[in-house]
Amino acid sequence: MSLSMKRIFFAAIAVLLAAGVIATVTERNLATGSDPWTPAELITPETLFKELSGPKKPTVVCVAFKILYNTGHVPGSLFFGPGRDQEGLEALKQWAASQPRNKPIVIYCGCCPWSHCPNVRPAFSLLKEMGFSQLQLVEIENDFGRDWRDKGYPVEKSK
Repeated sequence: MSLSMKRIFFAAIAVLLAAGVIATVTERNLATGSDPWTPAELITPETLFKELSGPKKPTVVCVAFKILYNTGHVPGSLFFGPGRDQEGLEALKQWAASQPRNKPIVIYCGCCPWSHCPNVRPAFSLLKEMGFSQLQLVEIENDFGRDWRDKGYPVEKSK
C-alpha cells in the first residue's frame, strides 16, 4: 500500500470515528462535563518520545482500535483493546490489578484528536480510580499518523 493510500485510509478511519464520538463518551464525563485528567497529566508526542529515549521509560498503553494498533503504534506499547469497549477496559483492569500504583503509565489513542477521542477518557478514568498516581495522557492534536509517525518518531507494527 502506497504512502498516499495509507494516509487516505487513516483519514477515512478518523472521519468515521469522529462521527461517532459524541455517542461514545462515557456517561460520567457527559454528566459532569469534565475530563478525568489535570493539565499536568497531559504530555505531547515529543515529550513521550523523549521519555522513551531516557533511562526511566514509562509503560505505554495504546487504547486505540485494533486496526490502528496493528498498522502502527508506539514501540513496546501494550494493547488491551479500545478504551471505549467493555472488553478492552476489563482487560486493562486485569493487567493493572497486578501493577504497582506508582508505576509511570502513559495512555494514548490516536484515532482522532485526543479532545474528542472515545477511548482515552474511559481508560484514563479506570486507571485513575484504581489509584495510579503517575498517569499521563498524550495530547494527539490530529491523529497518530500526523502527530507521531509523520514526525519521524519510531513505529512498530503488529500482524
